[in-house]
Formats: sequence, C-alpha cells, structure tokens
Amino acid sequence: MVTLEPVAVGDYIMLGVEVKLPKTTLLTISTDKGYIMCGALDVGLLNERLADRGIIAGRAVGVRTLEQLLAAPLESVTFEAEKLGIVPGMTGSEALLKML
Repeated sequence: MVTLEPVAVGDYIMLGVEVKLPKTTLLTISTDKGYIMCGALDVGLLNERLADRGIIAGRAVGVRTLEQLLAAPLESVTFEAEKLGIVPGMTGSEALLKML
C-alpha cells in the first residue's frame, strides 16, 4: 500500500510518502528541490552513478515512521545536498528546510 500525506515542517507543507512492502516500509519526505529518505536510499549510487542528475537527498537509518524521519539525524547526504549546507548529523527537518 502507498500512502501520501502532507507533512508540516515549520510553516511549510511537504509531501510524505509511505510504501508498505513485505517486511519493510519505505519512507520519504520531499520538497521541490530534494528529499530525505529511510535507510533504503543508496547515497553512494546517487553520488557516483547518477552524479549528472545533481540529486539533493539525505538518508536516515532506523526510522519506521515519517515523524521519526523528521526527527532522526541524517546518516549520509549527497554531494549536492552538502552544497546547500546539509550535513550528516543534521535532523531531517533541518535538512528539508534547507531544500526549500
């Protein structure tokens, strides 16, 4: 099952997506510029094989809900996200605000 829901971060509304799969759930919250995602995101792939796309993204591990994704520290971020001042250790909410 796929669920789309609005997610409030500060004064902004972003898009939260939850995809329930057997034995796991994929989570992402996005802005018009980039997104954060659960541990299923392969930041290395985005930085290396898809570098020409300039993807702005961050990854948090060990999260099970959209709320946890907002609060969790990012474990890794893409090179393009770093250019916006997004760094590992920053919360998902902080990173999303820099993606506006």
